[in-house]
Amino acid sequence: MVRRTVKKIIDGDTFIVSRRIGNSNRVRLANVNTPKKTQREGRRATNVLRGLIGGKQVSINVVGKSYGRSVGKVTQNRRNINKKMRNKGY
Repeated sequence: MVRRTVKKIIDGDTFIVSRRIGNSNRVRLANVNTPKKTQREGRRATNVLRGLIGGKQVSINVVGKSYGRSVGKVTQNRRNINKKMRNKGY
């Protein structure tokens, strides 16, 4: 498990952290699949994730890699962010 500060939200399931984890500083939420920003509802999903973790420190349990990004289970202040996004329909 690593702790990092979220620097930028890319879309509803991907974000950039302050320091690299392995070869990349991009992280994708495991088991969450939101529309991309250009797709219908994509902007809403991006804003939901931004509200949950934007600029905040998170803990990331890396469970894999995909397209050069770390894929992980993310918590912020003991809140399971992956579960929160799934509960919102993603």
